[in-house]
Amino acid sequence: MATLSLRCGDRTLPLGARTLVMGVLNVTPDSFSDGGAYDDVARAVAHAEAMIADGADIIDIGGESTRPGAAPVDVAVELARVVPAVEALVARGVRCLSVDTRRAEVARAALSAGASWVNDVDGLADPAMIGACTAADAVVVMHRRVADHDAREDHVDDDDVIATVIAHLKGRITAATAAGISRDRLVVDPGVGFGKTIAHNVALTRALGRIRDDVGAPAVLYGPSRKRFVGALAGRDDPRDRDDATLGAISIAVACGADIVRVHDVRGAKDALALADAVWRSRSDR
Repeated sequence: MATLSLRCGDRTLPLGARTLVMGVLNVTPDSFSDGGAYDDVARAVAHAEAMIADGADIIDIGGESTRPGAAPVDVAVELARVVPAVEALVARGVRCLSVDTRRAEVARAALSAGASWVNDVDGLADPAMIGACTAADAVVVMHRRVADHDAREDHVDDDDVIATVIAHLKGRITAATAAGISRDRLVVDPGVGFGKTIAHNVALTRALGRIRDDVGAPAVLYGPSRKRFVGALAGRDDPRDRDDATLGAISIAVACGADIVRVHDVRGAKDALALADAVWRSRSDR
């Protein structure tokens, strides 16, 4: 791809030299692994600043839990959670902010408040979201077969999940570019853990580079952090006890082509990626 970097507020993020890190900031009371820990603005700001000090390139702020079975929240509730956190961080000079939302109203408000990216788990399924994202420095488009929160983690039953994900993402990229969003601002995410079996998630991890290249996006994001399939493979039931397994997943993902990883444990991720990048990004055959 011609694009060699992405913008995020006041940062230029080079692609290819190292794996970029997106730190998770859930400002919700019910997220699956850290619900309620950062639903106060002061605690959210402190945690974001700590993640940046640990090396996060992007802070991804979410005001609605996407765990299986989570009840959707009212738009007004999501706005009340997200916008004050964005405003407080911007006031402290933090601009490398992404908003994790599937709602156009929230995306617009967060971007107006100073956020730079939109991370849409519904993959721009709402046409209004595409319009809202035209002002973003970058948009993360995720594969998700259905847009409700009652979907089981294993509801995708395709024999070739990689082809299914690529076809879906190609369609969303086409819709986005037709509406005026430059292709070089579109990041794709195969949506591991969303409606997929363990076998699907493993296959998608292996195919990260292929997915990015076949879709024609500048970067692919990989978000396994503390998810159920990681816990199942490692034998860890408690989401809060899955960080070590997550580090294994992201290290493997670098070898498979990941450009950005989305994690809760930024410090651990940076340590793991220092080794993974040194090994895999220096390979002449990569």
